[in-house]
Amino acid sequence: MQTESKQQILERRKEIEQELVDMLKETESDFTLDHIRDVIFHEDDNDDMMKVVAMFDRGGDASELSTVLELVTDAWNYFPHKALGGISPAEMILKHQQK
Repeated sequence: MQTESKQQILERRKEIEQELVDMLKETESDFTLDHIRDVIFHEDDNDDMMKVVAMFDRGGDASELSTVLELVTDAWNYFPHKALGGISPAEMILKHQQK
């Protein structure tokens, strides 16, 4: 993950949110962006990331799974986590590099 400014992180988060909304529609998922944010924010288990991946599961092929994994990983890195004091891993990296 490259070092980004707070503004770049927020802009990238918005892009990821739109990509997630688009993919939820494309996969005809019953879940919403708020469901994804909630799982990421309240993560407390090693399987929580896979819970988000499962929200997009419609039995697609390997390339579809690869796309989902890439997007979910981006969301995981750019969305806030309660365990990190309400900031994202990207923001945590920025915070440490500013010290």
